[in-house]
Amino acid sequence: MANPSVPIKVDPDTGIWSTDELPMIYMPRHFFVNNHLAVEAALSEKVYAQQLYTAGHKSAWDWCEKESETYHLTGLDVFHYYMNRISQRGWGQFTVMSFDINTGASDIRLEHSVFVEHCGTDAGRNLCYMYSGWFTGALEWVGQATNQCYSLNSHETLCAANGAEHCLFKVRPI
Repeated sequence: MANPSVPIKVDPDTGIWSTDELPMIYMPRHFFVNNHLAVEAALSEKVYAQQLYTAGHKSAWDWCEKESETYHLTGLDVFHYYMNRISQRGWGQFTVMSFDINTGASDIRLEHSVFVEHCGTDAGRNLCYMYSGWFTGALEWVGQATNQCYSLNSHETLCAANGAEHCLFKVRPI
């Protein structure tokens, strides 16, 4: 990470927190993860994972679009900035292990995932699927911005909550 500092502004009139000019919500990790697990139990992992994938894809795309304009970043620099920022915000430590500019294929390593830190390393299943849509949304934005027009899919192939040394996501062309 280039800069471990994350600027947080709090509006004294509204109490709204913001970082990089984006409104944020600050909450305890256990609150978020417990709610996440409750929704998963109510909907089923499969249904919830698909909803998170779609919402995460759109959110990452929108974030890249806004940050590109705000900070005058282009192409792959936006993706690397995104990975840095999500690493700084408590989700875990994300590392791009490989990236193919021609196809958008990427391998992303995750250590200290919020889900693994909360649930432990013996959950017996992959828990970090929430991030999959984030990667495809951000990388498809990069493809659009660089005239590559990627169409990608992402899934978690290894999870530290399922006994692996770290989590690993594979992003591949559809």
